[in-house]
Amino acid sequence: MAYKQVILIRTDLKMSKGKSCAQCSHAAVEASLQAKKKHRPIFSAWRLSGMKKVVLKVQNQKELYKYAQEAKDVGIPTAIISDAGMTELKPGTTTVCAIGPEKEDKIDLITGRLSTL
Repeated sequence: MAYKQVILIRTDLKMSKGKSCAQCSHAAVEASLQAKKKHRPIFSAWRLSGMKKVVLKVQNQKELYKYAQEAKDVGIPTAIISDAGMTELKPGTTTVCAIGPEKEDKIDLITGRLSTL
């Protein structure tokens, strides 16, 4: 069985590559910690299979929250990241959301139509 984590990134913010990478990293770690605590068997299977991550594009904050809610509704761990505002963005700007880790087919039902970054 295949597992993965997806990270949704807002394309409307025009973040630098470094900022984007940092925000995605925050989300990946936070969602992983939640999964380790509440969904240990899935977390362990994902970790042992290489911790696959895929970064997908969303157009704006509304779309990001839509997918995050769909994932929460079916019990998939999520982590929404809001920036501290020390560099490029205003404090509190929602930037990314990690969904999973979870079985790939379960995540794909939610995010399967999105494009990769």
